[in-house]
Amino acid sequence: MTTTNSTSASTSTSSTWSTKNKVGLGLAIFYAVTNIPSFLFSAPDGETGPPLGIMILSSVLGVVATVAGVVAWRKGSRPAARLTAASLIVITLTSLPAFFVDVPAAIKVLVAVSVMLTVVIVVLMFSPRRRTA
Repeated sequence: MTTTNSTSASTSTSSTWSTKNKVGLGLAIFYAVTNIPSFLFSAPDGETGPPLGIMILSSVLGVVATVAGVVAWRKGSRPAARLTAASLIVITLTSLPAFFVDVPAAIKVLVAVSVMLTVVIVVLMFSPRRRTA
């Protein structure tokens, strides 16, 4: 009795990235790295700003997204890419309350840019390859 181990393409977690996927992963890693020092910039006493807990969460998720993004890039891991995207989405969601409190317009613009950047990153990371006829 002989047995063979085979892995079908649908269950494989390793894949090759297209140029669009690599651009998305590169932007994701960059965005994640820029969020790592967030805990250092909490609002001074008496000023409006995100709580220190949210800033620490952003820093931790920035580290998670950076590591997962590098793993996704190097090994072609789709689960690592999903973890990267999920971490960035949570980071972005924690910034949305800025639209509903009295903060300077520059901060609202920065949050809007980060929301758009997150959408672009996720779309690029998971865009399918073009099919050739």
